[in-house]
Amino acid sequence: MKIHRSIEKLNIKNPVLTVGTFDGVHSGHQKILTKLIECAKESNGESVVFTLFPHPRKVLFQDDNLQFLNTIEEKTQLLEKIGIDRFIIYPFTKEFANLTSCNFIQEILHNNLNIKKLIVGYDHHFGNDKQGDFQILKNCSKRFNIGIEKLEALKKSKQNVSSTKIRNFLQEKELEKANSFLGYEYFISGKVVSGNKIGRTIGFPTANILPDSNRLIPASGVYAVEIIISKKKYLGMLNIGSRPTVTTNNDKIIEVHILNFDDDIYQKRIKIIFKKYIREEKKFLDINALKQQLIKDKITILSL
Repeated sequence: MKIHRSIEKLNIKNPVLTVGTFDGVHSGHQKILTKLIECAKESNGESVVFTLFPHPRKVLFQDDNLQFLNTIEEKTQLLEKIGIDRFIIYPFTKEFANLTSCNFIQEILHNNLNIKKLIVGYDHHFGNDKQGDFQILKNCSKRFNIGIEKLEALKKSKQNVSSTKIRNFLQEKELEKANSFLGYEYFISGKVVSGNKIGRTIGFPTANILPDSNRLIPASGVYAVEIIISKKKYLGMLNIGSRPTVTTNNDKIIEVHILNFDDDIYQKRIKIIFKKYIREEKKFLDINALKQQLIKDKITILSL
């Protein structure tokens, strides 16, 4: 997959394009992307995904509280795995924000990219006139001889699949539903940083994880996870929370005990894949009671 951060002098063969944030590249997105690839092959062309970066809310409103299901790098990897030909990461600016949907179609999609077909999701709008419906997009596209197709929502359990629902599931301890909507198991990446090393004293050394900024972290609790370190996979038990048994600090941390592993991984980046929610975080009477619960958690995770 070719990655572009500009649309200048791109020579794309019969481009078929979709545009959007694609946060999570979930199963609903995958439906659109599969159709995109099929249409590109039918026209002997290339499949193109167009996204804006940084997120418009960060530029227009300085919103630093956004929480995303993946980073732009992870999104790139997911799109490449699906088989997209080109990924355009277009810089979002306040000037760009002034474009209407028709301006966008004319100036970006037609004049610069010369696309042949546009594929959009059931609820998609773009441009500063986001109130514009599909008919407006259709009329604008027709003026420039661009075919346009709208795909209906993908439904699971009678609900439309969306990034918002997946975020809610993750924050409500509904990991299985989140993974079902995603079409893969949720994961985060981060750097291993130094902790207080209390776990080591009771036989459960942990790696403290500093996640990427603006990354959605699932609800507090204990999880069965898979850890990928230097392309090798390990089973682990992960806690998200404030560790009330050993500290009165309410800061939320992410710490993982990696089974059958004792290497020094400080400052290394690791990937954590969430397999199953095990239990809530709780305050135990003492360190020994915590240790006994961790032994039970380990047995539970090994039995999965």
